[in-house]
Amino acid sequence: MAIGAKSASIQHCDRQMASSLKDLIAQRAALDAQIAQTQASERADAIQQVRALMADHGLTIEDLGSRASKAGKAGEGSKVAAKYRDKETGASWSGRGLKPKWLAAKLAAGQKIEDFAV
Repeated sequence: MAIGAKSASIQHCDRQMASSLKDLIAQRAALDAQIAQTQASERADAIQQVRALMADHGLTIEDLGSRASKAGKAGEGSKVAAKYRDKETGASWSGRGLKPKWLAAKLAAGQKIEDFAV
């Protein structure tokens, strides 16, 4: 096969891949729209079912709120005892989450984490 024929063949393949990519992107956009529409429809159905159940049982929004508040609010963390404390400043850390700056600085200065154990 001559160089010119190879080049033409490569260009033809590139055009096919480009059109395939465009087709795939269009399909993805159509699927995204279909997903959004289905989610909205299912959400509306769920809301309708919940409202029907509330009406059947004589429940109000306040009834739902009072039960939820007894169980505890979402995002509320429980207090955890400190595992590490700086004797100089009284700063403490439970050992959860990111290491506090005061402890990171002390460790960088060569102290051991065991030195701060409660």
